[in-house]
Amino acid sequence: MPTITEKLADLITAYFAEEGREALFLVEIEYKGENKVQVFIDSDNGVNFGDCARLSRHLEAQIEENGWLGEKYTLDVSSPGLDRPLKLHRQYVKNIGRELSVEIEGEHKHAKGKLEEVTEEHIVLTYSEKVKLEGRKKKELVEMRQEIPFECIKKALVKITF
Repeated sequence: MPTITEKLADLITAYFAEEGREALFLVEIEYKGENKVQVFIDSDNGVNFGDCARLSRHLEAQIEENGWLGEKYTLDVSSPGLDRPLKLHRQYVKNIGRELSVEIEGEHKHAKGKLEEVTEEHIVLTYSEKVKLEGRKKKELVEMRQEIPFECIKKALVKITF
């Protein structure tokens, strides 16, 4: 028997497949005890309040009609926000050109830089670093590139720059 998160994921997938909603996608569903459900959605073009409200009404109708969560429940539909890590390949593609902070698996270190490229296997960050060049007395600022395979990314956050 499917879980509540599987039922909701199926509903959301079908809803986003309808004409005019193809840019929207499901990022994550969190079902917490006491009938609290959080749904995080994103879009290739950005999520607005109307997108969240329409999906929330659609899900509420199905939840109530099928009695999945009883009479008392909380349903929150929102975009992931900058405090939540990137989870899907599609989110990385959407954020090309933005600053990322990436925690690398097994290395106890972070990589920070501008997301320049996303492939099926890895991401590429660029950043500036002062390095001592051969034949020079002082360190100079050099543009660096770091390729990070997806399987090595423990956590990636979009950083706000002003």
